[in-house]
Amino acid sequence: MKKLKLHNESFKLLVANYKEWLDILGYAESTVYQLPNHLQEFFYYLEQNSIRNINQITTKIVKEYYQELQQRANERQSGSLSKSYLNKHQQALKKFKGYLQNHNHKGINIHLKSEKQPTEEKLNILTQEEVKELFKATEYSHTESRFKLRDKAILTVLYSCGLRRNEAVHLDLSDIFFDKERVFVRKGKNYKERFVPINRTNAEILEDYIYEARPEFFQSNLSEALFVNKNGTRMQGMSFANRLKAIVQATNNKTIAEKGITLHILRHSIATHLLQKEVPLESIKTFLGHSSLESTQIYTHLLKTIENE
Repeated sequence: MKKLKLHNESFKLLVANYKEWLDILGYAESTVYQLPNHLQEFFYYLEQNSIRNINQITTKIVKEYYQELQQRANERQSGSLSKSYLNKHQQALKKFKGYLQNHNHKGINIHLKSEKQPTEEKLNILTQEEVKELFKATEYSHTESRFKLRDKAILTVLYSCGLRRNEAVHLDLSDIFFDKERVFVRKGKNYKERFVPINRTNAEILEDYIYEARPEFFQSNLSEALFVNKNGTRMQGMSFANRLKAIVQATNNKTIAEKGITLHILRHSIATHLLQKEVPLESIKTFLGHSSLESTQIYTHLLKTIENE
């Protein structure tokens, strides 16, 4: 069903915050996209039934909503909604209950029986050992040295520096301050700028790429971009994603491959690892460029989930 428009401002805010929560927890991109849409459908149902507050949600309301879903016609093919699609709606509500409880709310009662064995999304956070394997794999991720050194530099800015994809794409050579051991992030979320620290090891990786590998790329001297492609122009997000896939493949590690690692999961992983090392939340907030401490606090929930697995 097409995304339904909500009028209730508190419902709109809940959908947006729920989506950010799923994203920070490291769920697959498809899940981060689909579940908030399903939650929005539920809120639309509530609005149509004059329910304006989540505290008014009862087990009876949830069951009546779900029964309506079971009777809804499939818009793409004949028949009703598939069992897997219905399970996704269930998952959206169950995750929303977890979101509420994580934000000091009693949650909502959801007593729904799965249509079939649900395929629970796993939190695809890398372990520190797996990150080491990725860095090691850059020695085999390409046949040419310039690409291998660039791959290692890409891992450095996405994992070690915790940059978002768009932030990495827009890095320029002039943003790397070796003397101050800092990386300047000018294209942050909501256009917020920040400095990210780099240690000696990370600095050496970037130096090797900038001074040894980058000049080997065609007409790279004509570009200000830190990461350039084979044509000498700025690398774009899809190219970063493709190189990460090549690095993962080079590990020859089935466990890592099955995690479906994305660029953003590298950022989730470094945040989790910093927490494991007991780095203060305020410091992690600054490092990641979060606008509020609430966003960073979600990683404490993620860490507890990982430790209980």
